[in-house]
Amino acid sequence: MRNSNREAEEFRRLVASPTKFRLFMLAKLPMAYMADLRVTALTDERCTVTIPYKYLNKNPFNSIYFACLSMAAELSTGVLCMMHTYKADPTVSMLVVHMDADFTKKAIGKITFMCEDGLRVQEAAEQTKLTGEGKTVMTTSIGIDEKGDQVAEFRFTWSLKAKSKLLV
Repeated sequence: MRNSNREAEEFRRLVASPTKFRLFMLAKLPMAYMADLRVTALTDERCTVTIPYKYLNKNPFNSIYFACLSMAAELSTGVLCMMHTYKADPTVSMLVVHMDADFTKKAIGKITFMCEDGLRVQEAAEQTKLTGEGKTVMTTSIGIDEKGDQVAEFRFTWSLKAKSKLLV
C-alpha cells in the first residue's frame, strides 16, 4: 500500500525540474504560475515554496497580497499531499476542507513558506488506502521573510480519500 521510495523520488524529480513543474503550474495552477511560486526544497517530511514580491501579487500597502501568500502556503502543503499520493493504488483524491491564518508582519521581498508535516500526510494517505475511509490531516506552513522574521502562519486541513475500484 505504501508509496515506494521510487515513486516519491520520481515525483521529486518532476517537481525539481523547472521546466516540467512550470508547465504543470501553467496548465493546472495558472495563478501560481503568474505569481512566480517556486518549490525550492522537497523531502518526505518537508516542502519549501517561495513567492517574490512583484507587481502582479502586490496590494495597495506595498506588500504581497494575502491571497498570494495563501497560494504559496497551500502549495507547500499540497505538494506533500501530491507526493505521498503520487501513483497510489488505489488512487487518492485530495481537497482542502479548511484553512485559517495569522499574519504577523508585512510581507515584503521574497517570502519562504515551509511545511514540515510530510510524515503526517504520508500516514493519512496510507490509512485511507488501507481502509477506504476518508482521512483528514492538518498541516501548517510558516512564512518567513528574507530577514528571518515570520510574516504568516497558515493551517490547512486536507481531506484524503482513496477512490474505490469499481468491478467491471
